[in-house]
Amino acid sequence: MPRPRTFDEDRAVDAAMRVFWSSGYEATSTQDLCAATGLGRSSIYNTFTSKRDLFDRALRRYADRFTAAQLEVIQDATLPIRERVRRILWTAVEPDPDDPAGCFVINTIVELGPKDAEIVELLDRDHNVKLAALTTALRAAQATGELDPAQDAAGLATYVFTVLGGLRVAARRGATPESQRVVVEATLRSF
Repeated sequence: MPRPRTFDEDRAVDAAMRVFWSSGYEATSTQDLCAATGLGRSSIYNTFTSKRDLFDRALRRYADRFTAAQLEVIQDATLPIRERVRRILWTAVEPDPDDPAGCFVINTIVELGPKDAEIVELLDRDHNVKLAALTTALRAAQATGELDPAQDAAGLATYVFTVLGGLRVAARRGATPESQRVVVEATLRSF
């Protein structure tokens, strides 16, 4: 009879997420995952079947959490559109101090995107949801006169997420909050 699990699977995925986020897929060893999760090698493989399965679950967890948080801001019609954009970008200026630097999604695209179409498809779907939501919010702001209707809403949405990605890459390389603030302020001049 198999023994019942004595660990919290969600906590293990969260711990693995932080290791992959910090080190990347290829540089993370099974031993790193054992140390982070507190699980033995056999528990990891019995539960998650492979390092890749655990990575996929961790990446989905990250994408789901951050997408939900961004959509909440984007769809908050009680805030002016400029403030919604500022809040989205500000997550790169003042990230949670307990989080690894940068963005797990961007790190993954850079590391695995050129050779892993499945990862690219997953992350493209996630990105397109946020892009569509921000485009819709920008168009609503144009309809109410809050934003210049001559501007390309889809182009502005792409611009915001491109800047956000750049800010997160800069954070990974050690950019200061002050240098990040300057970029956010420059971006907000478009709104």
